[in-house]
Amino acid sequence: MDLEKIAGLVKIIEDSSLKEFSYKEGEIKITMSKREHPPIVTAGVPSMPAMGMSGAVVPVQDKADEAEEEALFITSPIVGTFYSAAAPDVPAFVRVGDRVKEGQTVCILEAMKLMNEIQCEYDCEIEAVLVSNEQKVEYGQPLFRVKKI
Repeated sequence: MDLEKIAGLVKIIEDSSLKEFSYKEGEIKITMSKREHPPIVTAGVPSMPAMGMSGAVVPVQDKADEAEEEALFITSPIVGTFYSAAAPDVPAFVRVGDRVKEGQTVCILEAMKLMNEIQCEYDCEIEAVLVSNEQKVEYGQPLFRVKKI
């Protein structure tokens, strides 16, 4: 696949209402997804143990909001696969509008066949779930937008 085709795909996705897109040609697979939020700058998230990990909550300045209100996100402390529940037939740990207590599990991230429970660092309310179930996530990627209570 050449760069012109990739650039064309990016342009099509940018102009569409699609949130995620995958394309496979031969052995090459391209997956693109739109970010709904401005880029997040993280300031040194310390390494954490595998089980009972806390997602870093990172304040982000929203340029569109002149009131200087800060948005908070629970971000992924590792690269892995996002799971909203402990099993497919079990309800999600949290949903939009839920009030979460400090230390409460909000999701599971699977990395290297280990299931890592991600816990909230303080009391908050879930404003948005930013990733879908079984989606691959990157280090520092926002998982939830929250409001501190």
